[in-house]
Amino acid sequence: MTTPIAELITILLAYLCGSLPFGLLIARAVAGIDIREKGSGNIGATNVGRVLGAKWGIAALLLDALKGLLPVLLIPRCFAEAGTGWFVLLQVVAGVSTVIGHMFPAWLKFRGGKGVATSLGVVLVLTPVGSLAAFGGFALCMLASRIVALSSIVAALVFAIGQMFILQPNPFAVEKLPLSVFSLAVPALIVVQHRSNIGRLIRGEEKKFQFGKSKANSVEDSTTDDSIRGV
Repeated sequence: MTTPIAELITILLAYLCGSLPFGLLIARAVAGIDIREKGSGNIGATNVGRVLGAKWGIAALLLDALKGLLPVLLIPRCFAEAGTGWFVLLQVVAGVSTVIGHMFPAWLKFRGGKGVATSLGVVLVLTPVGSLAAFGGFALCMLASRIVALSSIVAALVFAIGQMFILQPNPFAVEKLPLSVFSLAVPALIVVQHRSNIGRLIRGEEKKFQFGKSKANSVEDSTTDDSIRGV
């Protein structure tokens, strides 16, 4: 199979995997609701946790991470030998396509999640050390602020900066270029997806996160407040 066809198939399959709206599906199955009409209106794990409680928020988080991990882990193996330059390129292509699928799913009018959990699944395969750095940044910021959006932005920035150090001495050498571009482009996408949160952070209006107390109460009490969007 020629390289362009393999790349096209990788992009398509990864995008389809990434665009699976697990948060939306969980909310419909568990509570019979459209998660886009509750809480922040976002389909990501943060809003699911806020509306349905910790158990379902964590389930959405794990599923969103898994749909980032599996395409990067499995799809390139259909076209290239592990460890080769082409294999790494296909991994990066799969990773970017999966994240874009989560952020802009075609069947939800291109209005998806913020891409943090899915990106975590991707980077666990591409660069485990970088993913640990990002997780550490997220966890520390979350402990200090309890603001998911701020913690997500910090994690994205820590990942990008950390990757530039990990890929030294020449992060933009030909053999490192795909991963370097990914390490800058995907964090940039995540930050852009949080642009409304950034505005609220500047104004001091971004709310702290808490899980819903119970499925029934949280569904009933949820509002259309956009200030808690994160993952």
